[in-house]
Amino acid sequence: MSNSKNANNSTFSSAPHTLVICEKPSVAQSVSAVLNAKQRRDGFTQGEGFIVTWCYGHLVDLAEPAAYGEQYKRWSRSLLPILPEKWKYTASADKKKQLDVIRSLMNRTDVETVICATDAGREGELIFRLVYDFCKCKKPVQRLWISSLEDSAIRKGFDSLRPGSDFDNLYYCALCRSQADWAVGINITRLYSCLYGPTLPVGRVQTPTLAMIVEREKAILAFVSEPFYTPMIDCGQFNAFGEKREDSDAAEAVRIAADGKDACVLRVEKARKTSAPPKLYDLTSLQRDANKIYGFTAQQTLDYTQSLYEAKLVTYPRTDSQYLTDDMGGTAKSVIAALSGVYKFAGALSGIDGQGESGKQGSNKPFIPDIARVTNNAKVSDHHAIIPTMEIAKKDLSSLPSGERNVLALIALRLLCATAPVHHYETVTAILECGGYQFTAKGKTSLTDGWRAFETAFRDSFKKKPDKSDDNDDSNDTDDDENGALPNLTEGQIFPSVKASVREGKTKPPARFTEATLLRAMETAGD
Repeated sequence: MSNSKNANNSTFSSAPHTLVICEKPSVAQSVSAVLNAKQRRDGFTQGEGFIVTWCYGHLVDLAEPAAYGEQYKRWSRSLLPILPEKWKYTASADKKKQLDVIRSLMNRTDVETVICATDAGREGELIFRLVYDFCKCKKPVQRLWISSLEDSAIRKGFDSLRPGSDFDNLYYCALCRSQADWAVGINITRLYSCLYGPTLPVGRVQTPTLAMIVEREKAILAFVSEPFYTPMIDCGQFNAFGEKREDSDAAEAVRIAADGKDACVLRVEKARKTSAPPKLYDLTSLQRDANKIYGFTAQQTLDYTQSLYEAKLVTYPRTDSQYLTDDMGGTAKSVIAALSGVYKFAGALSGIDGQGESGKQGSNKPFIPDIARVTNNAKVSDHHAIIPTMEIAKKDLSSLPSGERNVLALIALRLLCATAPVHHYETVTAILECGGYQFTAKGKTSLTDGWRAFETAFRDSFKKKPDKSDDNDDSNDTDDDENGALPNLTEGQIFPSVKASVREGKTKPPARFTEATLLRAMETAGD
């Protein structure tokens, strides 16, 4: 068996090797452990017929305009548009050393196959392909496609490698996006900057998003607040409200007519309603909730979730699906069972039989998750929804940074809520007459808590209650005139000598965007 030297001055065997290219060193560490590639070298590990190396995100980028001609160093409207016939790429200056390592490994005579093990998504595919093409590698490629860095998931992934060509369209999609970003950003930024003087960055996503923020701000600045007046009567256990009036004198006239008079219940309308459990998290819905509850920015939430993924505690974060594949039912059940030993709020439905019927806490009716509700192959494309992994039962969560702990708790909560029973409640609307005017009392009573039991227990676990500020989401709207649970009311019931008053309010301008509401607006832009 002959020996040779590679660019890193380390010997290698002439026996065939498979080169595995990961996206980050932390991922490469997990893959190396499973493959038993434990011999550490400068920029890679090897062993058992595998060589495992890594990128640092993008090692290769689209070249700047000057690469297409010296004239493009100057910003001039007359030179626009800049639309390359053949796109050029350049190595990231601060990452060139690792790119050279990968190139030397690709060129090793004992390397017969390359495995793309970058993140299993559009951007991960682009990161690998650009490096592969830049290094002029021609060796056959296989694709590792996994949604978790658990050892079992990695092993299963290597047992079911797919041809790299299966993901050509994913690569073309990513390539098109990156080139479109370049074309829009370079050309329109230069155009607007030449037209208006200062540098004005324009982006395919950032500029429409900025436009939405500006339009909202213009609406706020143009808004003129108007007062309104609401007559109300205090019936002891609840309040009832009259019609809102723009004229204070008209509202005062109603107050005078009703004050001290008997209020009679004219009719009572009851309706039983349900609130369906939320879906599992995709990245955007997780970012929205993390912003509302913890105040995290979208980037912070992504960073925390990515760290949790690399720590094997959650599945792949960059997903747009809110469902699991049909074959994940057993995994989801196992994770849910494990959560009860990790989080106190996971025991909130220990007395529910899974069909929406309440039992007493401590009964022998455990929470039975409805897994079928969250599994649907047709609604999973590249990756399934974000859920915890079984590692959550093995890890000392107190050792995690607080941001990661909080995001992990949210993801665990959502899995529980999504598989819990429906929340049943009853709304009551009572119409009363007093002093010749009608007043309305509204109330809501929970019949079976269902999934909201988890949510309530989760919120109660905070020493300081999470922010529940308005996010312009209709599902979270509350009625200022709504009581809690109303007493049992019957038609003809009299409430003697009620006290009347007038509540003054003002119309409010549209709320400024938070990151949560901006993410929702971006999701639904153009709808």
